[in-house]
Amino acid sequence: MTTPINRTGTPDSSVWARNPKNVAFIGDYLPRQCGIATFTADLYKSYNSFIPASNALVVSVNDTLEGYDYPSEVRYDFYQHDQDAYRKAAEFLNSKDVDVVCLQHEYGIYGGQAGSHILTLLRNLTMPVVTTFHTILKDPSKEQLLVLKSIADLSSRVVCMSEKGRDFLINIYEVPEEKIDLIPHGIPDMPFVDPHFYKDKFGMEGKHTLLTFGLLSPNKGIENVIRALPRIVEQCPNVVYMVLGATHPNLIKNEGEAYRDSLKKLAADCGVRDHIRFYNQFVELDDLREYLGSADVYITPYLNPAQITSGTLSYAFGCGKAVISTPYWHAEELLAENRGILVPFGDSDAIAEQVINLFTDESMRHAMRKKAYMMGREMTWEHVIQSYANSFAQARQERMNTVNSQAVYMMGAHSSSAFKLPTIRLDHLFRLTDSTGIVQHARHHLPFYEEGYCTDDNARALILTQILQETGLGDRKLAQAADNYCAFINHAYTDDYHRFRNFMSYDRRWLEDIGSDDSTGRTIWALGTVIGRSSDRNAVTWAMNLLERVIPTVVSMTSPRAWAFSLLGIYEYQKKFNDDRLAKTIQRQLLDKLMFRYTETATEEWPWFENTLSYDNAVLAHVLLRSGDKRLIEIGVNSLKWLVKLQTADRSNPAESPRHTSQGHFQPIGSDGFYTKGQPRAYFDQQPLEAQSTMSACLAAFEITGDDEWHRTAIRVFKWFTGLNDLGLPLYDEQTGGCRDGLHIDRVNQNQGAESTLSYLLALAELYTTQKRRTDTKSVNVGMPVLMNG
Repeated sequence: MTTPINRTGTPDSSVWARNPKNVAFIGDYLPRQCGIATFTADLYKSYNSFIPASNALVVSVNDTLEGYDYPSEVRYDFYQHDQDAYRKAAEFLNSKDVDVVCLQHEYGIYGGQAGSHILTLLRNLTMPVVTTFHTILKDPSKEQLLVLKSIADLSSRVVCMSEKGRDFLINIYEVPEEKIDLIPHGIPDMPFVDPHFYKDKFGMEGKHTLLTFGLLSPNKGIENVIRALPRIVEQCPNVVYMVLGATHPNLIKNEGEAYRDSLKKLAADCGVRDHIRFYNQFVELDDLREYLGSADVYITPYLNPAQITSGTLSYAFGCGKAVISTPYWHAEELLAENRGILVPFGDSDAIAEQVINLFTDESMRHAMRKKAYMMGREMTWEHVIQSYANSFAQARQERMNTVNSQAVYMMGAHSSSAFKLPTIRLDHLFRLTDSTGIVQHARHHLPFYEEGYCTDDNARALILTQILQETGLGDRKLAQAADNYCAFINHAYTDDYHRFRNFMSYDRRWLEDIGSDDSTGRTIWALGTVIGRSSDRNAVTWAMNLLERVIPTVVSMTSPRAWAFSLLGIYEYQKKFNDDRLAKTIQRQLLDKLMFRYTETATEEWPWFENTLSYDNAVLAHVLLRSGDKRLIEIGVNSLKWLVKLQTADRSNPAESPRHTSQGHFQPIGSDGFYTKGQPRAYFDQQPLEAQSTMSACLAAFEITGDDEWHRTAIRVFKWFTGLNDLGLPLYDEQTGGCRDGLHIDRVNQNQGAESTLSYLLALAELYTTQKRRTDTKSVNVGMPVLMNG
């Protein structure tokens, strides 16, 4: 398997560490009697078993209009000959939060010429695809060649199960070698046991047992084993040949059990009827373990060399069976180096000779079993599924690069002078707001009431209302919303702790006695903003009384962000009451605590307050910039410069930003792992909160230093919302007025919750405020007219 490359051009195992959780498996599925159905079921069940927190699902293709009585994991099914159903299946998957689609490909299970209908599904998917090719023909027809090549083109990665398969993909189907993952057929993890342990289950005590299993059909070559039995019985009178498997459904449909009956007649004609047992059943895994366990020798006498994969061979081999096989492609590869025995196609005498050798030479048989079993440890589903997870993770990474290379920025110009601020629309803010407050989460653009409210978001919303109203962009509806946010915060306060509760259910029950330090700090910020910016005396009086009760508790908190949020609240408060001694005292104490953290951690290479960059990072530098202390301002400027540089894509490094030719788009620390000093950095999932926090700090630096470069940087960071980002995709939704919740490795999160929407609106409102201040309130084009309600 190709090793993922990180942003510095070196192998990056951290890409694989983040196994995609939401995987959709496409193929046919049990209870349909088909080898691919069994494989798809094993793949799904193993992924859910071995990948922590997996949330996989199955989309199944049917060979009948009626379909099957599927288990619950099959969320969607469609008829193989209905081409429009493939498009609808793609729409279903696109509507789910699917990270990766894993397609099982076999020409015969999809409709259209050479199974071409599956291309309709693949072409309409919006997420990366990993395809497992179960059949790779050496001499494909023109249509088969075109279909497989098209599937490979539409897949981020492809999986084959043998070296010969990989060779065919490269040299016949022209699939790039670096796109191919070689992953063996998965097998159940069975102990290495003596076959006698299971023989009594089938009345085989004291017998030498041969086994063939799989759907019964003429291409399996079972006739040749039956013809070999008379000679085998002469040397090993106690031999029994077990033929396990239901007749292939297509054979049943066309001729019933005629083929099985012909095998029984052949056994009778050869005089070995008592030495062969037919088990006409499609076996479940638990039963298969017992049948395999009872076998001394497994035999696959297939007639056609053109079989790139055999699941039955993989099962028997990996479970430690001595194997005799004809030399079809998969068997040649798997049984090399004395891991099994190959006999010519259609040669009953050779079959008889090798069976006799294995039954009469126990040491050879057991040595062969051991070799197979040891190699089979790497074929167990636990190992195989991690290889699939690695392939899925790499597919997401490569899909991101593909999307990136095709992305066209919505913002053509990169200079702040050419940038026109978007309209401020509050449609989605009001959609999320009710008489209680603002609902914290959404599913797409709809409020997700089930997850209720939080004080954090109501504090953010209150800050936004104060900025808009002070700038002259408010109206009566916004004022009413502000009252709702104030009321929520008022109710969140608990006098027992002089703190705020954070989470409330939709039925207005508090879910905790006390919220986090950060939620209290952010609420202090909101209260200070009301006091510093509002002209409503009632609101100011309310906020003053509540702030005085809460603010002394901040000094005992341990979160640097709680200190920083509180400091921002104090700075807002001091716009009106600069001489308040209590506020000054607490301001000094919090700055001292923050600077102590800085001196304990900061180095020349890492001039920061903590050893980990996590969330809302820029606020720590921001509060130093607004401290009024020359020394602290200098530290704030330098640390913010470092943070901004760290979060700016390096366009000179193709591995880091392969698709951009312009310079410097914002690339925030990802929340999927953050960035600990000396450890790999997380690039995804990128959060709107980081863009707002960084942009706000840059505007503070511009205000304090007067350096226009900070204003240009703030504009560039803001453009992350509108498409100047790693994927070239907008997070702001012009249709709803909301902001999507984050940037994944290959797509945007379509949900538009309160935090993301407020982050966008706060960033835009701050830009309006700065632009208005720059023009000294004179007439200037700052974008389209502001629409408060759409």
